[in-house]
Amino acid sequence: MPAAADGLASPLLSARGVARRYGRRVALAPTTVEIHPGDSLALVGPNGAGKSTLLSILAGALEPSEGSVVAADGDSPLRIGWMPQKPAEYVRLSPRENLELFARLERMDDAVAAAGRFLRLLELPDDERLAAQLSAGNQQRLNLAIALLPGPDVLLVDEPTAALDPRQRRRFWEVAAQVLERGGALVFVTQHLEEVEHHATRVLVLRDGRAVFAGTREEYAHAPEADVFA
Repeated sequence: MPAAADGLASPLLSARGVARRYGRRVALAPTTVEIHPGDSLALVGPNGAGKSTLLSILAGALEPSEGSVVAADGDSPLRIGWMPQKPAEYVRLSPRENLELFARLERMDDAVAAAGRFLRLLELPDDERLAAQLSAGNQQRLNLAIALLPGPDVLLVDEPTAALDPRQRRRFWEVAAQVLERGGALVFVTQHLEEVEHHATRVLVLRDGRAVFAGTREEYAHAPEADVFA
């Protein structure tokens, strides 16, 4: 892991003054955020606050109108797993076919074995059903499995538990914790404040496309200006 001059680990991923505009509408005002090893960063705010926009920019799926995203230098390229709010899978393929396809795109040595491993890990159906025929919860878990395939250093997930039942939610957080345990980082968008309380180490609050608070989970709990849901 690269080390900064002050002896602390340098960021895995940095957004430096990133903004996104659509004509005159500002979806995200210039925002700077650093993601370090072990971070579990919650992006919080009302609908339309800019959370998904920031996450998409961090994932490289959306080009910022200004600013830049910088990945850490290392022996190998930084691996980013992205789970967007809308399913990223191919709806006319089965879960196994989806995972084998994405594993090949990631140039994994054994796509068949990788697909089987993630089917078991996320408890996904392994039959002839197409992704379009899956329940919303299973589609969500397939989306997560695709994001996990590259063994990401940074996992970016957009409202990952929205369609999951309580048992599946627990399983999601168990799987996400494995990324942190191996020195990676997690960035998650959520509307569930209990998930912030239990799973975040840091919080970034957005409102009307602007960051209005950034700090630790403990600081967030005692910052009245951070409560955008009051």
